[in-house]
Parts: sequence; C-alpha cells; structure tokens
Amino acid sequence: MPGQTTVADRILQFNAELAETTLELPAGFTVINPFSGPLTDRVREVTTAFYRKYYADDRPRRLVLGSSPARRGTAVTGVPFEDASFLESVTGVDVDGYAVSRPSAGFLHDVISLYGGRDKFYADFVMSFVCPLGLVRTGPKGNEVNCNYYENKTLLKALRSFLVDSLKRQLSFGIDTSACCCIGSGENFTFLSTVNEEEGFFEKIVPLEHPRYITQYNGDRKEEFVNKYLSAFGEQGD
Repeated sequence: MPGQTTVADRILQFNAELAETTLELPAGFTVINPFSGPLTDRVREVTTAFYRKYYADDRPRRLVLGSSPARRGTAVTGVPFEDASFLESVTGVDVDGYAVSRPSAGFLHDVISLYGGRDKFYADFVMSFVCPLGLVRTGPKGNEVNCNYYENKTLLKALRSFLVDSLKRQLSFGIDTSACCCIGSGENFTFLSTVNEEEGFFEKIVPLEHPRYITQYNGDRKEEFVNKYLSAFGEQGD
C-alpha cells in the first residue's frame, strides 16, 4: 500500500480518521477537533492544498512532534505549527479571522528559512503532535484555556491509549524512525520517551525547547536555540 499512495494521501487519511474520533475526557476538559468542527470544509481545503503541495511523493521523512495543537492555532487550521498568513498565501484559501499567527510559528519560520526553506524542510520532515487533537480546560472564571495532555494525571490516563495509537498511525506515513525531534524538552519529552521505551518507535528522540519558552523567556538567546534546532535537524543551512 505505501507504494500506491503518497505521504500526503496517508496524512490526509489520518486526518479523516481523526474527524471520526470521540474521546471520553474528565469533567472540565474538552477536545477541539479541527477536522470535525464548524470550519471543517475550510480546514479540509487548507490541509489538502498544503499536503498535496509538499508531500505528493513517497519519500521517508522524520517526525517532529509537539505536544498538542494550540486552540487558536493548529487546532483551528489543521496544519501543525504553520503561520496562518503563510497558509493563506500557499493554499489560496481565506483563513483570515479564524486563525492567528503564533510565536511558535514565527520562530519555526526562521529555523526553516535557515534550513533551506519550506520545500527542503518539508521534503525531510513531517510536523505533528503526540496528541493530534487540541485540548482545553475550563478556567476558574469559566473561560477556556489551552491544555496539554500531560497536565493532569486523570486526563493523561484517559488519553493514553489514544496517544499511543496515534503515534503508531503516524509512523505509517512512511516515517524514518532513526530519530524523532520532540518539541518540548520537559513533560512532552518525558512521556514520549517512556512510550518509546515500551514500543520502540524510534532509535532516538532529540528534545528541543518549545518555541514559546524561547520567545517569551529567552529571546536574547534566540540564536543559540535556532542553532540547536538546526543541529537537531541535521543541517546548518547554506
């Protein structure tokens, strides 16, 4: 089957399967599923155009895994870590008003540019998440705030089988398992490493600090972290 389909086909099929996913979560936690939400048609247009552009081949790629989509970013657009304005320009789909540019996307844009640009980067990597659906929790004032799968032990227990199964399914994209880059050097790396010890998904996992941590708290060290990302990706740019 891998020889008869492209990486784009497999990723889009995975997204279609996510659209049918329902999860039983503890009280106070909610799933944001861009593939079955109110903007499903537009998300399908964006993701189809994006993946057909960059993944219309059968080339093995390495995974870059974040924790879970941000509620106003990937959890809405369906494309991991990408800037909304870029998605609009590359797909021709109007995304104004339903997604915002995130600091993470800006940092990664700079890294990808130094790597050699999006064509080169996406030929080598697939950006995704350990938890491919967005999560929010109800705050003290009744408002919804971003939530990571590992923030609550009860939540993690409820999600664990889904997370492991999602990782297995993402490997079926045709992934080079010699190394995986993990965005989030704390809890995300810890959980992914634990699962990897049990399942043997990757030969090694390389932890990377989250772009939000870099941009908000270590902006003066940005060049240091950019070089760390480039080293992890195996390129120092031209």
